[in-house]
Amino acid sequence: MKVGLFIPCYVDQFYPGAAIACLQLLEKLGVDVVYPKNQTCCGQPMANSGFEHLTGGCNDLFIKNFSEFDYVVGPSGSCVLHLKEHLHNHDNPEIATTLSNKLYEFTSFLTDVLKVKTLPARFPHKVGVHQSCHGQRGLHLSQMTELVAPEFSKPGSLLNMVKDIELVHLSRKDECCGFGGTFCVAEEAVSSKMGKDRVEDHLHNGAEYITGVDMSCLMHMEGILHRQGSKVKVLHIAEILNGE
Repeated sequence: MKVGLFIPCYVDQFYPGAAIACLQLLEKLGVDVVYPKNQTCCGQPMANSGFEHLTGGCNDLFIKNFSEFDYVVGPSGSCVLHLKEHLHNHDNPEIATTLSNKLYEFTSFLTDVLKVKTLPARFPHKVGVHQSCHGQRGLHLSQMTELVAPEFSKPGSLLNMVKDIELVHLSRKDECCGFGGTFCVAEEAVSSKMGKDRVEDHLHNGAEYITGVDMSCLMHMEGILHRQGSKVKVLHIAEILNGE
């Protein structure tokens, strides 16, 4: 299979290590990965701010960059969900629909397409897993605790393959961190308080690292940790799964 690697702009600019880990692990698993160099923002910030009608250029470029691949994989639940729900092309609607169906968040691709059963990674630390809202409630990467239904977690199942890792049990494991994209700008006081509550849950339960599928949420919590003078660090899940 030939996979196009979709790297969101904030990962490219601020957390390139997450992108590199994603690429390296896919290659270790035998995947033929290509990174289209002229890719840019998927248009989610504009759409979230009420300007989805101005994202046509973003959609056209994404379709141009990624239509040729068997699958498109990205290390961001929020950006992937945005594209799966909103990618469109007025002149050729079918090409957008076809591409949306080939688009996967990183951990979903590992579990649902590659069906990974073992990983050579080792990470001897206590780790708290943040369930980002877009990934959990939009892409169904993990079960929602308010439902009377069997529990599952695609990120959790992969982390359990990592040697010597200890996943800490959180008091409110699927609570929102308060980032919410442009929400943290428009409602910074509410966003900050939600983030502090989310961080405190991880700290209270002894986490040395906080991980997840969205660097945007992790970036929000990283800022809070930094301001509190905490030694707890954040890492994208790909960086843990790719470890040796």
